[in-house]
Amino acid sequence: MTVLIDVLNAASALESRVDARLAGVGLSLPKLAALHALVNAGDALPLGQLAERLACVKSNVTQLVERLETDGLVRRAFDPTDRRSRLAAITDAGRRAYEDGIHIQREAEKDLFRALSADETAQLTRLIGKLDRRCG
Repeated sequence: MTVLIDVLNAASALESRVDARLAGVGLSLPKLAALHALVNAGDALPLGQLAERLACVKSNVTQLVERLETDGLVRRAFDPTDRRSRLAAITDAGRRAYEDGIHIQREAEKDLFRALSADETAQLTRLIGKLDRRCG
């Protein structure tokens, strides 16, 4: 096995673990990421900008927003500044789900990093940042 395969396997295992916990409140990591982007943007974004912030294509964001809308967490509206554009706007239920999801994510992070010392956690953070800069 190479280090790359080990990193990818660890990332996959961590993603599955967090996704399983989020499923308990009707969320997934992509849904939580979309809600996070909306909250950080002030509750609404044009779908194209949401796609950019999530680093995915607009068709994937459209499907994600449709699922969030079906769940009552987001509503779509016309953009008052551009009638050709649609906005994704977080609902009150979406904000509550976001808060629940962030709490679950933080608890999962605490559980995971409890296995590392503070120095190891800091070192891992630096190393991941270095790799991320290299890939970006």
